[in-house]
Amino acid sequence: MAIKTRSALCTAVLALAAAPLIAQTAGKTEAARDITFSKDIAPVMQRACQNCHRPNNIAPMSLLTYKEVRPWARAIKEKVAERSMPPWFVDHNVGIKEFKDDPSLTSDEIKLIATWADSGAHEGNPADMPPPRHFDDSGRWHIGTPDLIVQSPVAFTVKAKATDWWGNLVAETGLTEDRYIKAVETKPSPNGGARVLHHSVQTMLDEEGNPDGGTLNEYAVGKNGDYFPDGSGKLMRAGSKLQFNVHYHSVGEEITDQVSQGVVFYPKGYVPKHVVRTVQVASTDLDIPAGEENARSDAYFKFEKATKVTGFMPHMHNRGKAECIEAIYPDMRVEPLNCVSKFNFGWQIVYNYTDDSAPILPAGTILHVINWHDNSTKNAGNPDARNWVGYGERTNDEMSKAWVNFYYMTDEEYKSEMDARKAKKRPLTSTR
Repeated sequence: MAIKTRSALCTAVLALAAAPLIAQTAGKTEAARDITFSKDIAPVMQRACQNCHRPNNIAPMSLLTYKEVRPWARAIKEKVAERSMPPWFVDHNVGIKEFKDDPSLTSDEIKLIATWADSGAHEGNPADMPPPRHFDDSGRWHIGTPDLIVQSPVAFTVKAKATDWWGNLVAETGLTEDRYIKAVETKPSPNGGARVLHHSVQTMLDEEGNPDGGTLNEYAVGKNGDYFPDGSGKLMRAGSKLQFNVHYHSVGEEITDQVSQGVVFYPKGYVPKHVVRTVQVASTDLDIPAGEENARSDAYFKFEKATKVTGFMPHMHNRGKAECIEAIYPDMRVEPLNCVSKFNFGWQIVYNYTDDSAPILPAGTILHVINWHDNSTKNAGNPDARNWVGYGERTNDEMSKAWVNFYYMTDEEYKSEMDARKAKKRPLTSTR
C-alpha cells in the first residue's frame, strides 16, 4: 500500500511539475502560429527580397504574394539561414558591419522566417498585408536615374559556341563641361547580357585617347553600383572618352550585348573636396593544385597618405571561396576590416561603407588582401577539379583581387575626423 501511495504521490508531483512546461510549450506553439505571412513575413520580403524576386527580373521566381511564397517556404528558410539569400556575403562577425544599401537580414528576421516556415507557413489575415511595394523600373539602376548614360560603341553578338573574346571599345561621352561624379554603375543589356559578359572595365580617356583619371568603374556579373561619400567623387572632363575593356564568353545560346555606363553627377559647378581613386589589389602568382580546398594568395597595397576607404569588391572566378582584407599599420599592428566568407561568383558585389564607418587609415598603412580558392570536388561551381589552375582572363582560369575605392586626406583632415569619431564614440576603423 505504501508503494502504491508513493507511486501516486510521485505521479502527482511530476504532473504538477510538468504543467508549467506543458503550458509554456503550448504558449510557444500558439505564439508560432501567430506569426503570419501577411503581418510578419511580407514586410521582410518587401525590404530584402522583392527587388529581384518579381516578374521579369533576375530571380527565378516571384515572391510578391502569399500564393507565390508558400510553395517556397522551406527553401526560403534554408537559404536565409545559411545567408546565401539575399545575396550579401560580408561576414557579420568580422570587422565593419555598416554598409550602404545592405539588404541582409538580421538574426531576428532569420529566426522569424524559420519559425513561420516550421509552424505551418500560415497566411494570416490578408487585411494585415502592407501596401504593395512600388518599383521604379525605368532602367533599374541601383544608383538611381543616371544623369549620363554612355554605351559601348557596338552591340557585340556572342555566338552559342565560341572562344572567349576580349577587346577595347572606345565611346564618346558627349560631355561639354567638367563634371564630378557622385555615383557610377555599369550594366549589360537586359536581354541576357549578364549571362555572356564576364567583365567590363571602363577607363577615362582624354580627347586624344590618352588615359585621364584612371579606372572609372568595373562590372562583373551581379555587381551593384559605386557610391562615393558626400564631398568626394571622380572627375570626368569635357570631351572625355570611355574605353570599355570587355570580356565575353559563350553560354550555349547566341546573345547580343551592349554595355551601358551610368553616371550620377554632383550639381554643375560643384567641386568635391576629395577625388576618389580605384585600385586593384591583386595577386597574379596563383598556384591552385588539383583537388586543393584552401589555396591561399596574398596581395598588398600601401597608402602613401592618410586615407579613407569608401568601398571594396572581391573578384575571383568559379573557384573563389573567401576573401579577407586587413590593415597593417605603420607600427605593424594588424586589424581585420572585413571578410567575405562565402564568395559567390554569381554575385560580384561592391560593399560601400557608410560615411561614418568607412576605415580611416594613417599614412603608410598597408592594405592586405587574402584570398582562398577551392579547386576540389566539394565546390559545386568548379568546372574541373582534376586540373591545376593559375591566373588568367578566361572564366575557367582564376583571379584573386579586390577592387578598392579610396581617397587621400590631409594630415589635418585625418586628425579632425579621428577626433570627431572619438567624440561620437565611433570606431576609428573597425574596432567593436
